[in-house]
Amino acid sequence: MPPVIAWCLVASGLVTATAIAVDIARRPQHMKVMNVTWPITGLYMPVIGWWAYTAMGRAPTRNQQGHHDNHGHHHHHDSKPKWQGVFVSATHCGGGCTLGDVIASPIATLTAFSLFGSAMAGHFLLAFLFAYAFGVLFQYLPIRAMSDQPPGAALRDAIKADTLSLIAFQAGMYLWMLIATPLWLGEMNAFTPEFWAMMQIAMLVGFLTSYPANWVLINKGIKHAM
Repeated sequence: MPPVIAWCLVASGLVTATAIAVDIARRPQHMKVMNVTWPITGLYMPVIGWWAYTAMGRAPTRNQQGHHDNHGHHHHHDSKPKWQGVFVSATHCGGGCTLGDVIASPIATLTAFSLFGSAMAGHFLLAFLFAYAFGVLFQYLPIRAMSDQPPGAALRDAIKADTLSLIAFQAGMYLWMLIATPLWLGEMNAFTPEFWAMMQIAMLVGFLTSYPANWVLINKGIKHAM
């Protein structure tokens, strides 16, 4: 991938994430973790992330929320088609995964961490561990905030709700990087724009592979559409 195209992809992701974050500052999400999730979605869905946010997740302004509260109304999720509820649930999963991957990748490059002599396998292992930790955290926080469950029960429910979708997300991401690294990157160097451009595509592939998993989890009542 030419560096100029890589820089354009990375920059467009950063611009999309910033635009969403600025808008959320005026329109905070009812579920607080989504204040972080939506900008992260913009990182790997340049432009499309803005459309998804405004179409499926944009909240009223602070003034409008205050007006509703003063009149005894409570925040609630707008009724939306099931595919949109699953879509937002997949972004929720993707937020934790992406944050973990963004933190793990530079660590893997700096430490040259390897598994069975493979730098790529070492990178994937670190990415999975960090993604799993943040993915479960992203599930745990809203469960604790919206229910009276004790911490242990909330953690078990978070693990149950996130494990399948997270594995599906990471599997899609790894599949793309297994293709992209030998063909276009040569090595997984987290300090190049080409790496992050490929990671954007990998995360989008991960989102697509996690969508069916979220659909199944929601159908079985293990997870709720958002």
